[in-house]
Amino acid sequence: MRELQILGICGSLRQASANRGLLRAAQGALSDEVTMDIAELGDVPFYNGDLPEKPESVKRLLAQIEAADGLVLASPEYNYSIAPALKNALDWASREPDNRLLTGKTAAIMGAGGGMGTSRSQYHLRQVCVCLNLHVLNQPEVFVNAFTGQFDAQGDVIDEGVREQVSQQMQALVDWTRRLIR
Repeated sequence: MRELQILGICGSLRQASANRGLLRAAQGALSDEVTMDIAELGDVPFYNGDLPEKPESVKRLLAQIEAADGLVLASPEYNYSIAPALKNALDWASREPDNRLLTGKTAAIMGAGGGMGTSRSQYHLRQVCVCLNLHVLNQPEVFVNAFTGQFDAQGDVIDEGVREQVSQQMQALVDWTRRLIR
C-alpha cells in the first residue's frame, strides 16, 4: 500500500484554536503509512480574480492541496456559518481549471465551537463541498463544544472521548480514501 498524504485546513487562524487542536489530534491518530500536514492560511489573501498572478502564499496552499489524497476541514462556527479563512482557501483552489485540485478528493469535516459544536457551519460546509465535487465522509461526525474543558489553553485536545472520535473519523477517512483512489 502506498503512503497517503492528507492535508488539514483550519478555518481559525489562531495557533491556540480548538479547531487547530482537532487537526493536531488527527495528525496524532494516523498510522505510519499516512502523512498529514496542516496548511497555514494566515498570509493567504482573499480571492481576487483581478490579481495579475497568484501570491506565493496561494501557490504554496494550492501545491499542498494538489499533493493531498484527502482533506480534513476543521472550522469554527462564525455567525452560524463557515469561517472565512477556510471558505477563502476553498475558493482559491476551486478556481484552478476544471476544479482539478478538489474534484473527486475525499474530505472529512470536524469542528469545535460553542453550543452545538459547529453543526450549522458543518452543514454549510457540506453544501460547499457538494459544489466543489469533494467526496465528504458522512460518518463518523466530529462536533465538539470547545468551552467545556476538552481542550487545554494551547487548544490541544485533552479529552480521551474527543481523541477517540477524531481517531475513528481519521480511520474512516483513510479507508474511504483508499477505496476511492484504487
